[in-house]
Amino acid sequence: MLYFSKIRIFLITIFTLTFVYIFLSNFIKSDDLFFSKKINLGLDLQGGSYLLLEIDNSPVITQKLQNTIPILKKFFKEKKINLRNFKIIEDKFLVFEAKDDQISLIQEALEDKENNTINTYYPKFKSHEFDFNVENNLFKLNFSKYGLVELKDGSQSQALETIRRRVDEVGTNEPNILKRGNDRIVVELPGLDDPSRVKNLLGKTANLTFRFIIQGTEETFGSEKLVFEDGSEEAIVSKRIILSGENLIDANPSVDSQSSETVVNFTLDRVGAKRFGKATSTGIGKRLAIVLDGKVISAPVIRDAIVSGSGQISGDFTFQSATDLALLLRSGALPAPLKIIEERTVGPDLGQDSINAGIIALAIGFFLVIIFMIVKYKVFGLIANITLILNLFLLVGILTLFEATLTLPGIAGIILTVGMAVDANVLIFERIKEEIVGEKNNLIAFDSGYEKSKTAVIDANITTLIAAIILFFMGSGPVKGFSVTLGVGIFTTLFSVYFIARLLTSTYVMKNKNKESII
Repeated sequence: MLYFSKIRIFLITIFTLTFVYIFLSNFIKSDDLFFSKKINLGLDLQGGSYLLLEIDNSPVITQKLQNTIPILKKFFKEKKINLRNFKIIEDKFLVFEAKDDQISLIQEALEDKENNTINTYYPKFKSHEFDFNVENNLFKLNFSKYGLVELKDGSQSQALETIRRRVDEVGTNEPNILKRGNDRIVVELPGLDDPSRVKNLLGKTANLTFRFIIQGTEETFGSEKLVFEDGSEEAIVSKRIILSGENLIDANPSVDSQSSETVVNFTLDRVGAKRFGKATSTGIGKRLAIVLDGKVISAPVIRDAIVSGSGQISGDFTFQSATDLALLLRSGALPAPLKIIEERTVGPDLGQDSINAGIIALAIGFFLVIIFMIVKYKVFGLIANITLILNLFLLVGILTLFEATLTLPGIAGIILTVGMAVDANVLIFERIKEEIVGEKNNLIAFDSGYEKSKTAVIDANITTLIAAIILFFMGSGPVKGFSVTLGVGIFTTLFSVYFIARLLTSTYVMKNKNKESII
């Protein structure tokens, strides 16, 4: 029925006014506003920087193959099978030798994908991740296609979270960080014109280790030669890691009160504090190398045991470089190195051009629709136009509530929503016209028109909603932005047509129910 109860009118009014207020909050700059959320503009609207990063998984593959060696050794030793001459070649093959009479036993253990006994004893080893072949008594183990996909997915997910933490700490406005394939990550930084600092932070793996410097000038099996970050000297450093960045809880830049140098203070977790205390107790007089991404950034001499669980990294730091190092340590190490394979900077002028183009398109569309509806349906056309404007307020208000990022495809979704809202009103009004021909009572004709057109309107919107859902799950980036705007617009359209427009229509029809030509 066209009748609306007072409570229903009240709820519709409050709901509509609430989202009109949220919509207007985007254009009012005041600290006194009750609602402070804003809709965010995407990279294509406000300008900024676009980076496409590629993950180099070679070190991850090598590391995982190295981690597999002790698992294989221990398992087969328990079976009284001795493997020998383990080595990794081409950064992707693990090669080892076995005695001739033991080859079949090793093959049997590695080939049983379903009930592999190695998996049972050592869950870290998953036989379905590996393929192997045997030539004479030489085994060659490598990652299977499944294993590579799983490894890359895990590496990408870990890198994504680390990048997000680093970018968030820099304080950029609403960054957009997305997966692309299984070894690439897209970073969009709206409003950031100079991405040099972010690029520098993202380009560092930030793999931190603490290791002792060994006296001597030649490398041995358990040591390696590393260069100081400033290039001032080289040092022979033990491969044995005393402490890694995983044991850090916090890191912050500060100025040392005694030397007036800029340093990075760090705090360790319980396990790290215990290890550090033990190492510094037994290593008094030795130099402790603090190694970041394969370069020594500092190598102080241990004067006293450090058992407090906190320490200090000194070096030739500026306050900015110390701040960046602390940020890298807090955010954690990347699982693999990243390289920037594409970089674009969208200037603010281009962004403003996009905004202006979108606003002009929306304004022209609105104007033409308003004129058409008034000419075609007169008073009811005016009601439809008021509903269209309120529908726009509702749509943008909901996007603002969730602090969504509006892109140019999103504006296209809003324009499409306007067209669909008009289509719903046209269907209803044309159906009402048909009902008035055979029904003299205007109230019944209008009520019948709304009821009988409901199926067509809802069906049309549901099919569009299905398309929007498919676009959301199958698409990425701008396509998702379009689908979200379109999906929300469908719900606001149905609400505005069947609640706001129907309320205004019923009010007018009630007051003019005896007119002969009402539409």
